[in-house]
Amino acid sequence: MSKINKAIYEIHEMDEMADKNTNINRIHPLVKLILTVVYITCVVSFDKYDIFGLLPMLLYPLIIFNLAEISIKSCFKKLRVVLPLVCFVGLFNPLFDHTPLLHIGGVVITGGVISMLTLVIKGIYTLVATYLLVATTGIEKICYALRLLHIPGIIVTQILLVYRYITLLMGEANAVIEAYSMRAPNQKGVKYKIWGSLIGQLLLRSIDRAENIFDSMLLRGFNGEFYYSDRRRCTQTDYIYLFLWLGIIVGLRIVNIAGIIAVLL
Repeated sequence: MSKINKAIYEIHEMDEMADKNTNINRIHPLVKLILTVVYITCVVSFDKYDIFGLLPMLLYPLIIFNLAEISIKSCFKKLRVVLPLVCFVGLFNPLFDHTPLLHIGGVVITGGVISMLTLVIKGIYTLVATYLLVATTGIEKICYALRLLHIPGIIVTQILLVYRYITLLMGEANAVIEAYSMRAPNQKGVKYKIWGSLIGQLLLRSIDRAENIFDSMLLRGFNGEFYYSDRRRCTQTDYIYLFLWLGIIVGLRIVNIAGIIAVLL
């Protein structure tokens, strides 16, 4: 299986996870979207040296992984391309910040190392929370929640169409690459000299496909706004879930759990 086919398979696997009938999947999408935004905001708001304060924030994704029956291994497997970029963000912090903060066994740990680890943890928490939102909700329900928040329809439509038809674009790219490999069976990869022509062919094929899709949408009565199948209102369970997690997330942000445990120990 080629890398493009593997990527297409992983996207379809995400959609299948979102269609599961678990307790988390049944929660209203607006509630899960609000909680994700609040969680990411709280995680990002920690000081660059407060690495121990970030550790209790792991509670939220761990519980969601368990309730949604999602494998942590599969999560990091799907995020394998983005995670190195997150780790690269704070890579140069130790070179510029030499302030000594910790002494462990005679080893001095500088502020640059602490801030680098803090940035990495923040990035991982943010990516995992976003992944859990998509894996337990689905892009269509997320777009419906965005419309409930009065996000402009043109933006929501772009998000929905890009996600929905990215697999078609990847399929077209895979067809172009397979056609090239059949004409050059003994060659590994694609020569850089013809990258431009292949990308141009892919662009033309994508434009033709986009025009066909748009014509089909117009024939089905599309007027700039999608009809979302799940338009239910929030129930009592949704409100309980929302306020319970809001209390836990905000409490973990305000209360220094790590400091309390250190004092007790």
